[in-house]
Amino acid sequence: MVAWVLVVAAALMLVFHDPSPGWAQSAVLRVGVPSLPSVLDPSMALDGSVPLIARQAFDTLVQYTEGSSDIQPALATQWSVSKDGLVWSFRLRSGVTFSDGTALSGQHVVDSLQREINPQSGGAGVVSVLLRGIPGVIREVRAKDRTVEIVLSQPYAPILTVLAHPVFSIVLPVTSGEGANRLLGTGPYAAVESASGRIVLEARPAYWGRRPRVSRLIFMETEEGQADSALDTQGMDVFFPSGAPPRAKGAVSIPGWRIGYLALQTEKEPFRRLKARQAVAMALDPAQIAPALGALAVPLQAFLPPGVWARRDGPPVMGANAGQAKRLLNEAGLGSGSSASLLVGESGDGLDRPKLAEVLRGSLAAAGLAVTPRTEPPETALSMMRAGDLQMALAEARVDAGDPHFLLYPLSTTEGATRGTPIFNFSFYRNRRLDDLLVRAGQLSFRPERERLYLRAQALLADDLPWIPIYVRLHWVVARPEVRGLRLHPSGSPRLDRVWLESSPPAPAGS
Repeated sequence: MVAWVLVVAAALMLVFHDPSPGWAQSAVLRVGVPSLPSVLDPSMALDGSVPLIARQAFDTLVQYTEGSSDIQPALATQWSVSKDGLVWSFRLRSGVTFSDGTALSGQHVVDSLQREINPQSGGAGVVSVLLRGIPGVIREVRAKDRTVEIVLSQPYAPILTVLAHPVFSIVLPVTSGEGANRLLGTGPYAAVESASGRIVLEARPAYWGRRPRVSRLIFMETEEGQADSALDTQGMDVFFPSGAPPRAKGAVSIPGWRIGYLALQTEKEPFRRLKARQAVAMALDPAQIAPALGALAVPLQAFLPPGVWARRDGPPVMGANAGQAKRLLNEAGLGSGSSASLLVGESGDGLDRPKLAEVLRGSLAAAGLAVTPRTEPPETALSMMRAGDLQMALAEARVDAGDPHFLLYPLSTTEGATRGTPIFNFSFYRNRRLDDLLVRAGQLSFRPERERLYLRAQALLADDLPWIPIYVRLHWVVARPEVRGLRLHPSGSPRLDRVWLESSPPAPAGS
């Protein structure tokens, strides 16, 4: 916990020490990333550096607020929805231009969204998840002067949060002349150079929002092992690692939207018994779990991670009380000698899952439950989970686009436990009352009512505990001391237009 407080304090220093001017400097901000795309196309903005770079050059109709998945105006200044929840109307901002000077029109938005929901789009995978297929819930996109209407085939409240995802950035394809086959955006920066291992963006004086504070962003492909020396020699100002940071100096983090959890098979003994599930949660100790996570994640004591709207900050889920856990096991009719298996999938993402499984085993052993970890290849583990061939399983899930629907619904509803489909309710938990809450929350467009339903749903999950949140993955950045105004975002893709350099030494040759 001390280490986590220090990380948060360092992050706050970066956020609030911001006495910079509001105009673009002549400085260059050199940004290191593990890999760069061959083509900058936000429709492929799922992982890697594409979402980060896309956030600088492109805008969406609505955008995430600072530090949260709640939304605020971007290219659309106002929006409304019809009474039946089927037609969403967005009023476009005036005075917006693409980087070539073309004025943004409603037809541009229609063409861009149609491109992204086209089955041939490179981002079809993530778009399919967010829209329940391709084109999924979207029946039609049309423009009426400065208003764009998105017509749905069924009420689908997550659409508002979904439209802030960078995959739905508004683009203008260049199809002829010099620079053909490029995509132009309306963002604070415009791409001016794309070469092997390097993408250069320049600040746009005509940007509709606040002007960026540095005039040029240079994204450089940098191997993790080279980041230290590049930062020390001032050849790089900021580095976004793919996992844990290469060093502690200048490193800050923020919890993201990817969680790890323990699924308890509610159709099988011993976890068909509520008190057995409660005993597991009561036995687990976040203080013991944290060291096993290293710098990749931190323990999670709620069903939604920080930075996701509608998160319920109720009593901690994990109790760290072996004595109380033992009493709960006895009340469940499971005395000394009770046992269960723990399915763990191998992974090459840096997190030592067998080590974490051993920590969980130790906590549960202290409560009187003997646990046998079983490690399998990822594909085998997933197949076993979907078949219900488990008692406990360590799994991961992501709050796609930051909307609670994309975590709570697939992990907790009866629909998510229907065999013969790609299920994600590995607990095979069925609760009609919870189903009703989550179905209604996915249909009602009134955000306060959606939040109320999600808070109630999380309270039900806390009572029944079909799955137990264990950790949340971290997004990291390493920055030189001169970097100011850097605000990390739980999406992992912060805007860099507010970043500035306290001092601007001459850029190395070739910058």
